[in-house]
Amino acid sequence: MNQDRALCCEETEVHEDAVEQVRSQLPQDEVLYDLAELFKIFGDSTRVKILYALLEAELCVCDIAKLMDVSQSAVSHQLRVLKGSKLVKFRREGKTLYYSLADEHVFRILSQGMEHILEGPETP
Repeated sequence: MNQDRALCCEETEVHEDAVEQVRSQLPQDEVLYDLAELFKIFGDSTRVKILYALLEAELCVCDIAKLMDVSQSAVSHQLRVLKGSKLVKFRREGKTLYYSLADEHVFRILSQGMEHILEGPETP
């Protein structure tokens, strides 16, 4: 409980100008919902591992399954989720589908996320 108090103001005072300024800049709720749904995709370590592998090379389902030591079915399922979220794309070469990251945004999300978790702890 003591820690909760440290996160709150000691006095209740709403700064109306600041609240209105922020409110005017916030995206619509639907857009924020979509953003939250996108980040949920990154909440699964299997999907993150697939995305990270695709940072390095374009791979087919067989390659990813071998790399991750899981079934092709499991990989296909995760790729469907990733494709549905516009995080991966594929190209067909004969009977084989090769997957890659959808665009530079996905690369940056992964790179910045990794940079963030590898940073040392901040000092006050």
